Amino acid sequence: MSLKYQKLFDPVKIGALEVKNRFAMAPMGPLGLSDTEGGFNQRGIEYYTARARGGTGLIITGVTFVDNEVEEHGMPSVPCSTHNPLHFIRTAREMTERIHAYDAKVFLQVSGGFGRVTIPTNLGEFPPVAPSPIQHRWLDKTCRELTIPEIKSIVKKFGDGAANAKRAGFDGVQIHAVHEGYLIDQFAISFFNNRTDEYGGSLENRLRFAREIVEEIKARCGNDFPVTLRYSPKSFIKDWREGALPGEEFEEKGRDIPEGIEAAKLLAAYGYDALDIDVGSYDAWWWSHPPMYQEKGLYIPYAKTIKEVVAVPIICAGRMDNPDLALRAVNDGACDMVSLGRPLLADENLVNKVRAGKVAAIRPCLSCQEGCMGRIQEFSALNCAVNPAACREKDAALYPVLKSKKVVIVGGGVAGCEAARVLALRGHKPVIYEKTNRLGGNLIPGGMPDFKEDDHALVAWYEHTLKELGVEVNLNTEVNAKKLAETAADAVIIATGSKPKIFCFGDDSKVFAAADVLLGKVDPGQNVVIVGGGLVGCELAIWLAKHKKNVTLVEIQECLLAVNGPLCHANSEMLEKLVPYSGVNVLTSTKVVKTTDKGIMISNSGTEKEIPADSVVLAVGYSAENALYNEVKYDYPDIHLIGDARNVANIMYAIWDAYEVASHL
Repeated sequence: MSLKYQKLFDPVKIGALEVKNRFAMAPMGPLGLSDTEGGFNQRGIEYYTARARGGTGLIITGVTFVDNEVEEHGMPSVPCSTHNPLHFIRTAREMTERIHAYDAKVFLQVSGGFGRVTIPTNLGEFPPVAPSPIQHRWLDKTCRELTIPEIKSIVKKFGDGAANAKRAGFDGVQIHAVHEGYLIDQFAISFFNNRTDEYGGSLENRLRFAREIVEEIKARCGNDFPVTLRYSPKSFIKDWREGALPGEEFEEKGRDIPEGIEAAKLLAAYGYDALDIDVGSYDAWWWSHPPMYQEKGLYIPYAKTIKEVVAVPIICAGRMDNPDLALRAVNDGACDMVSLGRPLLADENLVNKVRAGKVAAIRPCLSCQEGCMGRIQEFSALNCAVNPAACREKDAALYPVLKSKKVVIVGGGVAGCEAARVLALRGHKPVIYEKTNRLGGNLIPGGMPDFKEDDHALVAWYEHTLKELGVEVNLNTEVNAKKLAETAADAVIIATGSKPKIFCFGDDSKVFAAADVLLGKVDPGQNVVIVGGGLVGCELAIWLAKHKKNVTLVEIQECLLAVNGPLCHANSEMLEKLVPYSGVNVLTSTKVVKTTDKGIMISNSGTEKEIPADSVVLAVGYSAENALYNEVKYDYPDIHLIGDARNVANIMYAIWDAYEVASHL
């Protein structure tokens, strides 16, 4: 064991239960991991077992339902412990027994429902419910108010579901949740709860739903059966569907810290054995699901605030993947356990690697949310951008080859690196040729802003991993058809990536590509006009504004991020708000006409205007760099085009392309 991190591996107790270390798997899933009868499918069993095998002390499953009558969800959606109890117990028992083999513990996260925040793709035709007739988060609908008999029915279902979970071998449950604005949280927050009966009004009344749940479970399962709660002491709600940004001054419409403290005291007194802390709401869900634009460890101050007023253990999530940061949080008394969600999607062996002191071998999470929250939002499926095997561990398992091949990979971007990694693990002999002086491709300029540090961390991980695997890497080596023929390759992978699109606006002496500005190859001057309000343009604008530049962002579409924006709305909504909040002048529905001596001429609704500019920076997309492939594609019987060279997309699809091809070569 690495003595540096030894404290993170001290046992910790939740109620009467002892967990072997201070690492918990934060709830991630289980969309796509259930079967039609509400049990866990084999993908789900493999997914959670892999994280236990990877050293995590406590596995928390992610949301499952106990009620499917008051708030219908449609089957299959996620596991439901009350839909077909015997089937649930049978499938879950297989999973819990396998998890226990690694001396890990496992809690079933059970939900009272989503209420006004039900994601439309999961809602179907079912009417949304809420404590009161309030506005739905996503749809222009008014939610139906729950009746008292319906509340009582849900409470009883919690007891049924927890009893089934206990029989299935779960070591405890986590209640979902007085956090993020889910149904039970909607009852707890006066902004959403306008009731005048015993479930509305005072804080105690608004928490009655949460109190009855823990009392019901304890009555059914015993006081020694741990019941924990996902809890947010602050909501960051400015108004309906309006969330606050970091550092922004605003009037809190949701739960603020003073009430958050009082609520925590009450919840602990009601019998909850631990509080799992985060902050935010779906109206400000870049707090609850923090993108890369949020700081690492952003929940630590809030966890410490609650830790100081309750006696139960505190679990802290929120970009806690840096083990030094996690250790500081425990040493400072901010929390008792560190919760990792997306980092354990990216690397299921993270905890074991920390224990062994092999931190450089941890595959980093990018907080891009493309494979996880984005795909949950759009497709009700959980995956990971940097780990193609996440949630399909058995189906995507790598198998050794019978005959090793020399595979030449042209291009050392993320697709080329992932292909080389997978090929080497299977026993092939990959050789990378990269024309620049380092690996990484477009991740190098893309990772220049401080909030994109994990892009560079991913490059460093590939460099470390390929060195460990003994992969031959040839830098500063451009490959043409003749050079490729001389390599005597058994198979060829072309991963030459993409190049920025460049447009002519007349005098282009001060027109630059975004990548050249990010890399410091050119000085953009003080007054910068960025053309293109997509992901690259918006991130560049914020970065330049942080460096005290006067930035104008020109976008031809009606809004920013209209084309190829982040899949997850937590990322896109935060980024769209951060741009003007950072002091950037945003001009939408506007096109560039030409450059001028003083700057550029723009046109909006037929009206032209000149804007002073020292530089015009283009962030208008990328074009596939596939010339070499088109030249040699008939010269090799086993040749593949992957990543941006095949289709310009994002990091996730470059990695997934490479994994798919290399795992079957």
